[in-house]
Amino acid sequence: MKSRKSIETVLSHAGLRTDPATGAISTPIYQTATFGHPRLGESTGFDYSRTSNPTRLVLERMLADLEQGNRAFAFSSGMAAIASLMTLFKPGDKVLVSDDLYGGTYRLFEKIFKPWDLNADFVDFSNLPSVEKRIDRSVKAFFVETPTNPLMKIADLKKVGRIARAHEALMIVDNTFMTPFCQQPIPLGADIVVHSGTKYLSGHNDTLSGMVVAKMAGLAEKIGFTQNATGAVLSPFDSWLVLRGLKTLALRMDRSQENAAKIAIWLTKHKNVRAVYFPGLATHPGHRVHKAQASGPGAIISFRVAKSSAVRRIIDRVKIITFAESLGGVESLITYPISQTHADICAAMRDRIGVTDDLLRLSIGIESRDDLINDLDQAIG
Repeated sequence: MKSRKSIETVLSHAGLRTDPATGAISTPIYQTATFGHPRLGESTGFDYSRTSNPTRLVLERMLADLEQGNRAFAFSSGMAAIASLMTLFKPGDKVLVSDDLYGGTYRLFEKIFKPWDLNADFVDFSNLPSVEKRIDRSVKAFFVETPTNPLMKIADLKKVGRIARAHEALMIVDNTFMTPFCQQPIPLGADIVVHSGTKYLSGHNDTLSGMVVAKMAGLAEKIGFTQNATGAVLSPFDSWLVLRGLKTLALRMDRSQENAAKIAIWLTKHKNVRAVYFPGLATHPGHRVHKAQASGPGAIISFRVAKSSAVRRIIDRVKIITFAESLGGVESLITYPISQTHADICAAMRDRIGVTDDLLRLSIGIESRDDLINDLDQAIG
């Protein structure tokens, strides 16, 4: 029986020799809007780049393989990907959504889809008894972040999947923080996986993109219809950039995670840090569950400073770490969730989930960990 190649090999060969006509090592960028037909009633397999493009198709096949799904779709952004998924539902339906999640996803549900009577109920998927109490006949899907953004709560994907199947609900997992290198939700029970490809998949903070991977052909057909009909597709050049980024995903994740593990431990010992959220720490509440379903802890750390008045000083003082939104690039970033990534979440909910004015989030890159620790040390004081 043919054995499955290791994920490191699959990643390093992203887009390799996909053009048999020329033998090009790198997938060509097919920068074309439309395609000529040989004659009436015949097609090369490509008609119009909104429907399919050769460069994008290579990326989509790559993501489907990595996530062990039936088919993948590359969108113009992560939010476009999630928005397209919501067309699977109808007015009156309800989606159970991780309560501690990216603010843009919250905004999408609350400001765009709620007026259309597609409702989100924000729940803590790390507390399954409380989740089951919120399920009624209107619940058609679970939308799960694990780890969550920014407090790194962990959902047991196998158990969540069993609950979803018992209630005939779809299980959608945002796998942005982990990537398929560290976590593959479909074998664990997910029906759909989404990514902000802007983050780790492209890996260089130079490309907006979003990915959707469907487990089953029927779901894939519906998602493909919506993508073609609405047109929020990834351009050929951006598809090529993501393919290029995927080649080094394993190397980048290994280095970033190694750095993050050391920095998280260092933060726990700092006198001016009162809490650290990182699933690689043995003291993290979801550590054992995360370790059982993921091959690494990721490279995102959130932490609380002893005094919220120190936040401005830290942000102003960092020199190697950049104060910016987003995550997952080769360079380390520091983010202030309450005023940046989570500003669109209402204050009451932010308080309830713990996104408060003393919380900072780090996306750890591939720099020297000693340089990063020294930078944090002089900034935190």
